[in-house]
Amino acid sequence: MQKKNAMQVEEPQRLFDCLAYQLRNFPQEDMLSAKEEGAWRKYSTQEVYDKVNQVSAGLLTLGISANDNTAEGRDKIAIISQNCPEWMLVDMAIQQTGAVSVPVYPNINDSELQFILQDAGIKVAFVGDASLYEKLQHIRGGLPDLHTVYTFNPVLGAKSWTELLVELSPETQQRVNRHRDAVKETDLATILYTSGTTGTPKGVMLSHYNIIHNVFGSAKVIEEIGVRGKRALSFLPLNHAFERMATYCYFYCGVSIYYAEGMEKIGENLREVKPTLFTTVPRLLEKVYEGIVAKGSALTGTKKKLFFWALGLAEQFEINKPLPLSYRLQLALADRLIFSKWREALGGELKAVITGAAACQVRLLKIFTAAGIVIQEGYGLTEASPIISGNRYSEQNRMFGTVGPLLENVEVKIADDGEILCKGPNVMMGYYRRPDLTAEVMEGEWLRTGDIGTMIDGKFLKITDRKKELFKTSGGKYVAPQPIENKMLESTWIEQIMVVGELQKYVGAVIVPAFHALKDWFEKRGLPYPGDAAVAEDTQVRALIKEAINQYNQHFNPVEQVKRFVLMPHHWTISGGELTPTLKLKRKVIMEKYGDMIGSMYR
Repeated sequence: MQKKNAMQVEEPQRLFDCLAYQLRNFPQEDMLSAKEEGAWRKYSTQEVYDKVNQVSAGLLTLGISANDNTAEGRDKIAIISQNCPEWMLVDMAIQQTGAVSVPVYPNINDSELQFILQDAGIKVAFVGDASLYEKLQHIRGGLPDLHTVYTFNPVLGAKSWTELLVELSPETQQRVNRHRDAVKETDLATILYTSGTTGTPKGVMLSHYNIIHNVFGSAKVIEEIGVRGKRALSFLPLNHAFERMATYCYFYCGVSIYYAEGMEKIGENLREVKPTLFTTVPRLLEKVYEGIVAKGSALTGTKKKLFFWALGLAEQFEINKPLPLSYRLQLALADRLIFSKWREALGGELKAVITGAAACQVRLLKIFTAAGIVIQEGYGLTEASPIISGNRYSEQNRMFGTVGPLLENVEVKIADDGEILCKGPNVMMGYYRRPDLTAEVMEGEWLRTGDIGTMIDGKFLKITDRKKELFKTSGGKYVAPQPIENKMLESTWIEQIMVVGELQKYVGAVIVPAFHALKDWFEKRGLPYPGDAAVAEDTQVRALIKEAINQYNQHFNPVEQVKRFVLMPHHWTISGGELTPTLKLKRKVIMEKYGDMIGSMYR
């Protein structure tokens, strides 16, 4: 396809082309929206387009540019902020100059933040608020390349991003156009540093070509839902490859994006925004479910019985197989009495939730789907821009327990050792300044995902474990911890779990009890809650958890069954270092940090 002026593109070639594409084909009054002083502030497509060009002009005035067009030569600009419209305005403005955006998790620790900003050679940074500004000031002495910091929210003594909103004279606009038109689809668009479950962050280099092909493939997935002119709620961090790509997919498909005020306000925002879909990670879906169950548990008498009858019915739900008439009649009754209220609590118009980044419990998939909310579980990794496969909205292209059919133009093959290898236009350019690490994961054009999996019926990809997380017992048997953990998490009493047993006689588990559920358990028995630390030592609590483990152990071979466990007196958190920003376990950190506790199971 020949290069055209940005306002004349037929199909986007570069990420920022999605903006011009929307403006030309289906401009919206609420392309981006966020709460300001208690009311939704809406940005139209035209306003977004104008502001992106203004910020591009402002950056060019600062001297930001593509320089020599190599990955190292291009100027790098960091975005460290919670989700907001300004985040995306700046992201597209950076791209139009030929520079590279480097998004960073706002909850990252200081040492990792300093490493990323140093490694990328960040020249300019955009931060969300005063706390992030202070965080950056604290480490600024070690960042010789960083010369300017702008804030999205007003911060005393700091430069505001609005200072870059340059008035667009014909000459200024022409300058922006020249730089924008010089950007090729194969150019580096962004560097995403993966926190990883071990080791130092790696900078994944993704081109416009990588991400835009993922956008096209993902658009076919969400267009099945009927999303044109509908709304999506956004709350996963925008620096997460999943949410960032989804955002450009929304632009391309004509979906309005509303940014949640924060994790604690998601329920309220869902009811206000009434989205048709949103993206999430399984842990947040679990929390939504736990909230629903907590409300059900607070009911009394017949209402409570009806609630749990409906829940039990939903757990038996299946797709792609005929369900007995008696079951379907009961489900219709449950829908009228119970599930319709669930949907109303989630805004009333929610048709689908797309989940990724970690495995989702099949039980949750069944329950939500039975309740009329389709959960589309997908799979990918940052190095694949990020989607490799995804369950579709149509039932014939969905299968519980799998991550769905492959995305268009993506190929997968299973290596002899079971590892999933991926090839396609979505595969990264490589790791920034680390050709050695790039060589470790690339086998020709094939990306080694590090995940173990198989194809079901030649159509559905199923993930069975992480290659690096497999461990061998002292008896020489390999154990895959993830399926065991996912099954155990179905228990009411287990909040977090890590299965261990490398070179040991048997499998053990480190468990964080579900303290909120146990608090209710104590209260129902008229007992004072002794506190989280005391609960972890309580013999009755151990008995409850042991009973749950014994129940779920039946699903596994004897060598995979959890024989002993220890209880943690507190949650694992991102700030504590046990979880990545996408809520995955940092197994190495947990093993080192709680080595004595783990060792006690084997002494």
